Amino acid sequence: MMNALKFILISQLKHSQKHQAINGFTLIELLVAMIIAVMVITPLMLFMVNVLNSDRQEQAKATTEQELQSALDYMARDLQQAVYIYDADGVTRNRNTTDLTLSGIQDQIPPVKTAPNCTDATVCKPILVFWKREFIPNSVGVTSTTQTQESSTDDNYAYSLVGYYLITNTNGSNSTWSKQARIGRFQIRGAVNALYANSKGNTADTGFNPPPLDSNITATTLKERMNQWQTSLAAGTNYTQQVTTLVDYISTTGPSVSGSCSSPRLVGDLTTGFYACVDANEVLAQVFLRGNALARIQSNNLNYQSIQSSYFPNSSIRVQGRGFLFNK
Repeated sequence: MMNALKFILISQLKHSQKHQAINGFTLIELLVAMIIAVMVITPLMLFMVNVLNSDRQEQAKATTEQELQSALDYMARDLQQAVYIYDADGVTRNRNTTDLTLSGIQDQIPPVKTAPNCTDATVCKPILVFWKREFIPNSVGVTSTTQTQESSTDDNYAYSLVGYYLITNTNGSNSTWSKQARIGRFQIRGAVNALYANSKGNTADTGFNPPPLDSNITATTLKERMNQWQTSLAAGTNYTQQVTTLVDYISTTGPSVSGSCSSPRLVGDLTTGFYACVDANEVLAQVFLRGNALARIQSNNLNYQSIQSSYFPNSSIRVQGRGFLFNK
């Protein structure tokens, strides 16, 4: 009897030990494992987050630089066709028929004469405004205005008034664009001045009037003459052509820049991301752009700081208009 009891106890003890061996980890062992895992994984996660954040920041910088350069290239091609570029006198003064030396075209162009996307003078400001002589292919019939085929048409030129605007959006009222600024482009084109101008060449945009080059216009200088331009829009009417966006993420703040560009050559504010130095007599413009890559990756604290200057890439071009003006 005692041997049987002893055998049962020994069997139960062995069974109990086997059960304990396959029962899993104790609570203390699990806690220790979790602590070790956290100590190893946390630094790795922080490292990966920093890598991803750095890549995002570098991508924002690179994209901003590329877009700035593309915008400048586009503006350079536009300016090469210029026949006259307005300095600050032209874009900040209203038309004045009493004193020609004080005349300008501010009240003849957006936003004073409003256009879609440019109706508020506090946020939409003209910086680079010029006349260009634009090539219009297949715009003139050889013997008739109804000729439209390339084999029976010729090419000609038309004058266009072009304006580039700094449009700010720092209050975020327009959710389509960044909470900084963008550059908008406005253009009104005239008709081709040719006997058999066809449908491609004989229509002019709403509000267009040719440059004031008539000999009966009283003026001492070309600047005085061009500053007398007047839109054909009737009183109380506005443009239908839109101010279309060329590039976004333009800085609204920047370091104070000192240099030889002063009024009336300076058009715009040196501390913004878009301004120009214009020599109207030489049809010469130097255009400066500064982007804001921070606006691509965050929605606040977007003002320029020297410690973050790499997020505010800048670039410039210097272009002389090569268009032909008939009075020269």
